[in-house]
Amino acid sequence: MTETEMTIDSIRVSLANYQRTLLLKAKETGKYLPIWIGPSEADALSAILRDIPFPRPLTHDFLCAIIETLGAMVKSVIIDKLQDDTFHAKVILTTDKGEIDMDCRPSDAVAVAVRAKAPVFVDNEVLDRAGIDLETDE
Repeated sequence: MTETEMTIDSIRVSLANYQRTLLLKAKETGKYLPIWIGPSEADALSAILRDIPFPRPLTHDFLCAIIETLGAMVKSVIIDKLQDDTFHAKVILTTDKGEIDMDCRPSDAVAVAVRAKAPVFVDNEVLDRAGIDLETDE
């Protein structure tokens, strides 16, 4: 499996139906991957990206604290599958016993990656199938 490293371009909201889209951008090619996410996931991710302080830990803060407390580290995140129009992701953890792949939703995986300062990757097959070039695609 080959992968492309991505950056978070933005979270966008459709004015027609208020659907939220997480827009990832390939570091090298500039190709985009739009992933539709729920409103609460979009709000949580936006808060993380804007570094808004909260008096209590959010779910992703809590999850990262558990990972760290257990002696693991978030190595990376990969959006590795597109099945029935649904994206699938994994958080790759490094432990003293090796790597562990944890299945999760892409929005949660990206939120954890942002908190842990870990890279986000997309499987090239997924990017080829669902990626868009905003300069040439409608």
